[in-house]
Amino acid sequence: MGRSRKYYLDQNPLFGELPLELSRNIEAINPWWKNREAKKTPSFRRWPFDRTLRMLKKGMTPATVLKGPRRVGKTVLLRQTIQALLEEGVEANRIIYVPFDDLPTLRGIQEPILAISRWFESRILRDTFNQVANRGRPAYLLFDEVQNLDDWAPQLKNLVDNHGVRALVTGSSSLRIESGRDSLAGRVATLEMGPLLLREIAELRFHESTSSLWDSNGLDQLLSMDFWRRAVKCGSSENEIRLRAFLAFSERGGYPEAQQEHDKPWHELADYLNETIIRRAIQHDLRTGPRGQKRDERLLEEVFRLCCRYAGQAAGQSAFVPEIKETLAANIGWNRVHSYLRFLDGTLLVRLVRPQELRLKKRRAPGKICLSDHALRASWLQEVIPLDVNALLSNPHLYDLAGHLAESTLGYFLASIPNLEVAYFPTRGTEPEVDFVLTVGTKHIPIEVKYRRRIDPLDDTRGLRAYLEKTVYNAPFAILVTLDDDVRIPDPRIIPISLSSFLWIR
Repeated sequence: MGRSRKYYLDQNPLFGELPLELSRNIEAINPWWKNREAKKTPSFRRWPFDRTLRMLKKGMTPATVLKGPRRVGKTVLLRQTIQALLEEGVEANRIIYVPFDDLPTLRGIQEPILAISRWFESRILRDTFNQVANRGRPAYLLFDEVQNLDDWAPQLKNLVDNHGVRALVTGSSSLRIESGRDSLAGRVATLEMGPLLLREIAELRFHESTSSLWDSNGLDQLLSMDFWRRAVKCGSSENEIRLRAFLAFSERGGYPEAQQEHDKPWHELADYLNETIIRRAIQHDLRTGPRGQKRDERLLEEVFRLCCRYAGQAAGQSAFVPEIKETLAANIGWNRVHSYLRFLDGTLLVRLVRPQELRLKKRRAPGKICLSDHALRASWLQEVIPLDVNALLSNPHLYDLAGHLAESTLGYFLASIPNLEVAYFPTRGTEPEVDFVLTVGTKHIPIEVKYRRRIDPLDDTRGLRAYLEKTVYNAPFAILVTLDDDVRIPDPRIIPISLSSFLWIR
């Protein structure tokens, strides 16, 4: 009886213990506890690093969520954060890192965030969370890919409500992260990290570090025509490195490994993107949980294939349903297809930019499909479409496809800016479509993408001018996004800027 009781206490997480194999795995992942070297982290740090570290240490909320698609560098950022904390003198036993997509021994553990935290408090910290926090030396808990856990948010809420800890968690599923964040109101701040920004490609690939024109916290700057004129001038003054970075982006896309391994053959990179990002999302992320097991993997693949085909376009029922019925030889309706589109949006591989709602009227129109990276389209469809000027000059038949991908690229870029409301303006009666509309406060900024060599100052700005002339839309000016840098538009209300200079603002 005594022996059975002791075994129960040793193995039950309620008493601060974990199964032996799991505890050993966690100890191996946290080598600093035993003064051992950790896996070397890259010297290149992505843009959220400083902000994430600051929020973890002194943010207004006890927890920070970093979300983004797979393979954009979230785990690397966590490891760099740990390294920075240790270098600042934080005691090793106050830091724990747990990757929840890489620990098979977690199976069967009820409430793993709380169980592991109790074990860490008892066995590693050897003090209570509140005691060390009250001495100004809080514990730092870093949890990777929490969307793989059922009820991760209530566990985190319980943890930060009752203990003085600082937490940083990451996730690759926007749907699961956002649904969890609702129950963490006031306790969590969220950052989103997508593929590499153009300036990051310049630094990672060419070791050229430049200061961004815009602090993404200040959305009001986007309402200033002077800001956009300075953006054009900034792109011009940093023309050489900007165009080098844009060429690298055109050829390989924005995933860090794609730029780090730029000397690898394209087919190897394409296989890597397909297996580690797309198939991982389709075969694993979207099929997690009881409901996920019922999802059709072939249908998910076909929906993503059509997202790649219609990137940059507002393709809806008439585009998706007939092709899916023919390909899969099944009677699949739009409601099911649309739910799968939302799942893909949840993985952050795709952003569905909604139609603009005006005067409280909802517009029944499909979302505009924006891919996280045009390289995913190239790898999945095995069709490379360049975005840079010189490559398109050699392949003029690709201008139309390149224009759609330019629109997709810009849409994802805009949708990833924190707190910025982005929509598109579908055709309404005699009013032409506008590719994107930014809403800041009560004002709107219409944006049109014309990705070709020759721009007609009148015909190619028709949609922008129609939008500007409607006073009810409250648009002070408009932006025309182009392929080249030297476009001139006589209308002083319209600012032309090349796609690469636009992407260069962050």
